[in-house]
Amino acid sequence: MSLPVGLISNELKIFETRFREAVKSQTPLLDRIMRYIVKRKGKQLRPMFVLLSAKLCGEITEPAYRAASLVELLHTATLVHDDVVDDSLERRGFFSVYALWKNKVSVLVGDYLLAKGLLMSLDHNDHRILQILSDAVRKMSEGELLQIEKARSLNLNEDVYFEIIRNKTASLLASACSAGAWSTSNDDSIAEKMRLFGEKTGIAFQIKDDLFDYASENVGKPTGNDIKEKKLTLPLIYTLNNTDRKTRRDIIYIVKNKNQDKEKVNWVIRKVNETGGIGYATEKMNEYKKEALNILCQFPDNAARKGLEELVLYVTDRKY
Repeated sequence: MSLPVGLISNELKIFETRFREAVKSQTPLLDRIMRYIVKRKGKQLRPMFVLLSAKLCGEITEPAYRAASLVELLHTATLVHDDVVDDSLERRGFFSVYALWKNKVSVLVGDYLLAKGLLMSLDHNDHRILQILSDAVRKMSEGELLQIEKARSLNLNEDVYFEIIRNKTASLLASACSAGAWSTSNDDSIAEKMRLFGEKTGIAFQIKDDLFDYASENVGKPTGNDIKEKKLTLPLIYTLNNTDRKTRRDIIYIVKNKNQDKEKVNWVIRKVNETGGIGYATEKMNEYKKEALNILCQFPDNAARKGLEELVLYVTDRKY
C-alpha cells in the first residue's frame, strides 16, 4: 500500500518550504541541528493528514500550511524529547539528536521547536488551531506518564491500554485532522468529526505498531522491543487475560525481571501467538479502521476523501 502523495504533491512542496523556514535559527548550533532534523524527515504522515483534511473541506490556504507546520513542529519536538526519555540512540535509521548532542541540547531543541510552533500560530492569530493542537500536547504527556506509571506495576487492563494510546499516540493525529478541517471550514462540528476520524485512525496505527513486536520479518523495529521496555501492549494484555494462572505468572516474571533475555522474550512471543493475542489485536485494529472509514463516508466522494481513505489503509497495511 503506497501513500497518496500525488494528490497533494504541490501542497507538500509548499509545506516543506514553510517548515524549513519555521525551524530556522540565528544560533549556529541550533540551525545546524535543525538542518540535520529536516534532512532526516520521516514519511510526513501527519502533515498529509492535515492537508488532505483541509482539502476535504475547502481550498488549501495559508492557515492550512501553518497548521501542517505546527503539527510537524510539535511531532518533532515530542520525538526529540522521547529519545531522551527512552535513552534512544537511533531515530528513523539514523543517529538521534540525543545520540549526537546529548541530554541538555536535546531538551532545549525540543523546547525550541515547541516555542516556534506557539509563536507561529500566535503571530498569525491562528488561536483555534493552536487550541486544538495544544490539547493534543497535554494528552500526549498524560498518556506517556500513565504508561510509565502502569509499567512499574504491570497492572494494565484493556480499558487503560486504550486510554494510554488514545492520548499518547492518537491525540496528535486526531488534532492534525481537526486543525486541517478547521483551517478551511471554520466549522467546529466538521472539525470535531475529523478529530474523531483521526483518533480512530491513530488507535489503529498504534495497534499495528504493537503487532510489529510479534512479527518475524524485518519491520524496522526489533522484535520483542516492547517486552524489553516492559510495555504491556494489546496482544500481551489479551494473552494475560486469557491464559492459565501459571503462564500468566511466568509471563509477568519475564517481562519484569528477564526482559533482556532473548530466549525468554521469544517464549513470551510464542505464548502470545498460541493464545490468539495477534488475531485479537488484528481484529480490534480492523474495527477502528472500519469506524474511521465510516466517518469519511459522511463527506462528499472526492479526491481528498479517497486520499484519506488510502492513508487509513496505509496505516493498517504497512509493513513497517
